[in-house]
Amino acid sequence: MTDLTQKQIAVIGGGPAGMMAAGTACLYGAAVTLYDHTGRLGKKLSITGKGRCNVTNRCTIEEFLENVPRNPRFLYAALNAFSPEDTIGHFTALGVPLKTERGRRVFPESDKAADITAAMRTYCEGADRVFEHVKAIRPQTDGTLTVVSDTERTYDAVILATGGRSYPLTGSDGSGYRIARKLGHTVTSIRPSLVPLESPSPLCEMMQGLSLKNVRVRVYDEAHRTLFEDFGEMMFTHFGLTGPVILSASAHLGDTDLSTLTVSIDLKPALDDATLEKRLLSDFSSCLNKDLINSLDALLPQKMHEPFLIQANVDPRKKVNSITKEERQRMLKVLRSFDIPLSGFRPIEEAIVTSGGIDVREVTPKTMESKLVHGLYFAGELLDVDAYTGGYNLQIAFSTGYLAGKSAAE
Repeated sequence: MTDLTQKQIAVIGGGPAGMMAAGTACLYGAAVTLYDHTGRLGKKLSITGKGRCNVTNRCTIEEFLENVPRNPRFLYAALNAFSPEDTIGHFTALGVPLKTERGRRVFPESDKAADITAAMRTYCEGADRVFEHVKAIRPQTDGTLTVVSDTERTYDAVILATGGRSYPLTGSDGSGYRIARKLGHTVTSIRPSLVPLESPSPLCEMMQGLSLKNVRVRVYDEAHRTLFEDFGEMMFTHFGLTGPVILSASAHLGDTDLSTLTVSIDLKPALDDATLEKRLLSDFSSCLNKDLINSLDALLPQKMHEPFLIQANVDPRKKVNSITKEERQRMLKVLRSFDIPLSGFRPIEEAIVTSGGIDVREVTPKTMESKLVHGLYFAGELLDVDAYTGGYNLQIAFSTGYLAGKSAAE
C-alpha cells in the first residue's frame, strides 16, 4: 500500500540513467514508479561494449570533461555528485568486482555486461514497474505532473530518461524528445555519434571483415588539415569502416560534411621511414622471383594485398626483381598513408550514442530540473551532452541519473 506522505516520483525509461534515478530516489525516501515500454530493464546496457560493458573511466573530473565535446561544464555538478570513483564503489557494493584496462577503462571482472545490468535491476528493485509506453506528461495547476500511458497517474515529480535514438530495438525510440518538445523544451539537432563511417571506395568491400590492430588513423580535410588522430584498432566492412578508433573519430567530426574528408591509415606506425624501407627491401630480397602479389605475406594481411597494390598503382603480377625505385617509393607512401575517402555516417539506429538532445540551457545543472516545467527532471542520453569512447557516456548516464533521482526525492 502506497504511503501518501512520501513524495511520488515517476521515472520514464529503464536504461542506465533511468535505473540509477529510480534506485537513488528510492534511497532518498521517495515512492517511485519506473516506466519502461520494452518489458525488460537495461536492454541496451546488456549489449554495450560488445557485451562487456565499459562502465566508467578511472580519471579525475577535469580529465573526464576533456573527453566531453558537447557542453562539458554542464556536467560538473553531476560528476561531483556521483563521480567515476563513486560508480566503481557503487558496483563493488552491489557485488560486481571491477577491473581497469588500457586507457583507464573500467569493466566487470567477468567481462559480462549482464552482471552490470543485474546489479542495476537490484539497485532499483524498490520501484514499482509499469511496462507501458508513456505518450505525454501534463502539468497540473497544483504543480503536480500527470503521466499519460495506457492509464493516467499523477506524481509530484517526473524524471525523463528515455535515451536517444540509437539502437531503437532496445527502446531508444526518440519518444522523450517528442514529450519534451510538447512541454516547451528545445531539442537541438540530432545526429549519430560513436558510429561507423561509410566510404564510396570499392577497396573496403574487398577487405570486408579485415581487422587491423596497432594502426595510426588520421582524418583530414581537403586542405589536409588533421581533424582527428588516434592509435588502435579498426575494421573494414562492406559499407566502409568501423572499430574503436573509427567510432572515436565519428564523435570528433560533428556536423562536418564527411564527403570532404579522408581517413589515412599508417599501417606501420612503429617503424620510422628508414626502418620501413629496410624492412621492405629485406622482404623483397627473399622473394625476388615471385610475383609481387605473392611477396607481401610478411608485411600485410592476405586480404589487403590486392587493395594495397591498387592504391600504390603497381602491377600485382610484376616480378619482385623488376620493381623500380619509383614503384617501391609509392608502396612505402601507401604503407604510411593508406587512404580511404568518406561519404557519410551510418544511420543513427547503428550509433552507440545520440549527439544532440534537450538544450542544456533549459536545465538547471545542479539538480537536472527543467527551468521551464517545475518538477520535471532529465537524465542520460536525452540531454545534449555526449562523450568519446572509454566509459564516459555510461558515466554521464549514472551521474545525471543519480543527481536527478536525489534532487527529485529531496
